[in-house]
Amino acid sequence: MRTLNLGILAHVDAGKTSLTERLLHAAGVIDQIGSVDDGSTQTDSLALERQRGITIKSAVVSFTIDDVTVNLIDTPGHPDFIAEVERVLSVLDGAVLVISAVEGVQAQTRVLMRTLQRLHNPVLIFVNKIDRGGADVERVIRDIADRLTPAIIPMGTCSGLGTRAATYTPHCAEDAAFTARLAELIADHDDAFLAAYVDDATTVSYCQLRRALAVHTKRALVRPVFCGSALTGAGVDSLIAGIAELLPANESDVDGPVSGTVFKIERGPAGEKIAYVRMFSGTIRTRDRLQFGRGSEGKVTAISVFDNGSAVRHESVAAGQIGKLWGLGDIQIGDTLGISRSTSEHHYFAPPTLESVVVPRHPGDKGRLHGALAQLAEQDPLINLRQDDTRQELYVSLYGEVQTEVIQATLADDYGVDVAFRETTLICIERPTASGAGVEIIGRAPNPFLATIGLRVEPAPANTGVELRLEVDVETIPLFVYKAVEDFRAAVEDTVRDTLREGLYGWQVTDCTVTMTHCGYSSPGTTARDFRLLTPLVLMSALKKAGTVVCEPIHRFHLDIPTDTFGASVPALARLGAVLQTSAMRGSSYLLEGEIPAARVHELQQQLPALTRGEGVLECAFARYQPISGPFPTRPCSDHNPLNRKEYLLHVLRRV
Repeated sequence: MRTLNLGILAHVDAGKTSLTERLLHAAGVIDQIGSVDDGSTQTDSLALERQRGITIKSAVVSFTIDDVTVNLIDTPGHPDFIAEVERVLSVLDGAVLVISAVEGVQAQTRVLMRTLQRLHNPVLIFVNKIDRGGADVERVIRDIADRLTPAIIPMGTCSGLGTRAATYTPHCAEDAAFTARLAELIADHDDAFLAAYVDDATTVSYCQLRRALAVHTKRALVRPVFCGSALTGAGVDSLIAGIAELLPANESDVDGPVSGTVFKIERGPAGEKIAYVRMFSGTIRTRDRLQFGRGSEGKVTAISVFDNGSAVRHESVAAGQIGKLWGLGDIQIGDTLGISRSTSEHHYFAPPTLESVVVPRHPGDKGRLHGALAQLAEQDPLINLRQDDTRQELYVSLYGEVQTEVIQATLADDYGVDVAFRETTLICIERPTASGAGVEIIGRAPNPFLATIGLRVEPAPANTGVELRLEVDVETIPLFVYKAVEDFRAAVEDTVRDTLREGLYGWQVTDCTVTMTHCGYSSPGTTARDFRLLTPLVLMSALKKAGTVVCEPIHRFHLDIPTDTFGASVPALARLGAVLQTSAMRGSSYLLEGEIPAARVHELQQQLPALTRGEGVLECAFARYQPISGPFPTRPCSDHNPLNRKEYLLHVLRRV
C-alpha cells in the first residue's frame, strides 16, 4: 500500500474544511457530510472551532483511494494561525490549494502559494464554490496565472455557474484545445518532449501527455487546476482522481533507520502529552526507547495510527504513516525522532510581530495562568511565553487580534482562567553592529565562578539566526559537561540562545555568530553550574562591546485602487512611511506595491475606505526587519538580567 500525506490549504472561508468533509464522504469514511456553520465537521473537533466556524488547529484524517492511503491534514486558513500551517508543511508530500470562485485569489492564498513554490511542493489547485452567486471561474483562473503562477493547466470546464445545478466536466483526449495547451505547457519544462513534439506531434499520444503531466506535477513544475463545489459535490470526483494520479504517493522504507518529525503536540484527558509524528523511514513500536530533540530520551508507552478516518490503537507506526505517540514527556514540536532529515530548523513564514501582557482578572489565578500558558506554548511554540518576575507579568507573542480572542476563550473554557490582554505592542529585534569579545578567567576578579569562559559576538547575514562556533581545544572542555563534542555544543548553544532573548534594549538578539574563544576549569571543584551561570555575564559583556541596532518589522503591501484615487493615495502612503516600489495600471485600477512599517499598517487600513471610496483592496505580509532611525524603543527586561551584574549575582548566588 502506498501512502500520500496531503495538506488542504486555503485563505479563510474558501471552503477548505467543507472540501475535507466531501472527500471523506466520497471515500466512504463518513456517512453524512458535516457543516462548518453547524459545527458538525469531522476535523474541527475543538469546541471553539465549532463555535467560530474556523479551523484553529491542524487535524488529521485518513482515507483510501484505490491502492493509496491518504493522510489528509486540514490546516487553519486564518493568517493569525499561520504557525499551524508552517508545522504541517514539513510533513507533506503534496497539497491542495483551495480558492473561492467568488472571492478569487486572496492575501493568504498568495502567501501560501509563494511558500509552496519555495519548498517545491507538488500542488493541485481547486477552485471551489462554483455554485455560489458571483462565481466567475474564468476570472479566477486569469488571476491565478497573473498573481500566483503561470504554470497552470485547467483540467475541465464548468457550466451553470452561480446555481445549485453548477457542474464540472473534465477534459478528455478529444479536447483538441486542452491537449494542445497541455503539450505546450509540458514542452516549456521538458526539452526532450519539446523535440519529440516538434518532430511529429501525432506520435505523442494522450496517454503520454497525461504521464508527462503527472511527472511534472510531482516535480512541482506544473499546477493542474480543478473546479467544483464542496457543498454539492460537483467536480470532487475529478479532484480525487487527480490526487491519485498526479501527486506523489510512494512506498516507504519501513525497515530502514527510524526517522520522523513531530509536527503537533496536544494534551490528553489526563493531561498526558501526545506527539503527532510523520514517519519518513523505519518503524516505531510500543516500548521502544527513542532519542529526540537535543539529547532527550523516552519510552513509547502507546501508539495510535490514523486509519479510515480516525486514530486507532496500534502496536507500531511505520514509514509513510502519521501516528500519535504517548510516553515522551519532554518531546517538543519540531523534534526529530531518530535520524534527522535536515541540519537546520526551517521557518517558512514570518514570526509573530505583536506582543501583549496577559493579566488574570482574579489575582489568585496567576499560578494557574502560567501553567495554562506553558501548555499552550507547547502546542504553539511561537507564542513565546515570557515572564517578568520583577513586575509579575506574563508576555505572549501574537499574530493578530483573532488569535488573542482564541487564547482568551481557550484559557476560560479549558483551564477556567479568566484573563484580559493589555494593548498589543510591536515586537522588534536587535542585531549586533560590530564585533565584541568578553572573557572571565577563573580565579581572577571579578569572576566568582570556578570556570573560564571567553566569547566573541559578531554580526551575521540577515535571517540566519544565532550560530555557535568553537575556537577552543576540545581537551579544555570539562568531561562532566559533555558526553561528546556535539552534546557540549548543544548545551552551550541553549544557554546562549536563552541569554540572547533579551538584548541591550530588551529585544531578542538574532543574526549573529557567537564563538567560544576561552574555556577552562579547576578539577575537582568546577561544576557544570559554574559554566551555565557564567556564560550570560560573558556573553552580555561581549554584546555591549559589539553594540546592537534595534530593527522594526517591515511589511510588503499590494494595494489595488481605482484609477482616479491614485493622486490621493500615494501622498497618504508616503505620510505613513510607505515606500512605493512599483505601480501599474490594470484596466480601471492601479496596483501599487511597496513596503510599509508594520506599526503603520493598521492606520493604512483605517484610512483606505475614505481614500478609495471603499473600493481599495489591501494585502500585507511580513517582508523583513529594518533598522530604526532615531531613538531606539526599549522593552522592559526580566529580573536577574546579566546586563546588571549586581542584580544578576544577587539572584544566582545571593551575594555580589
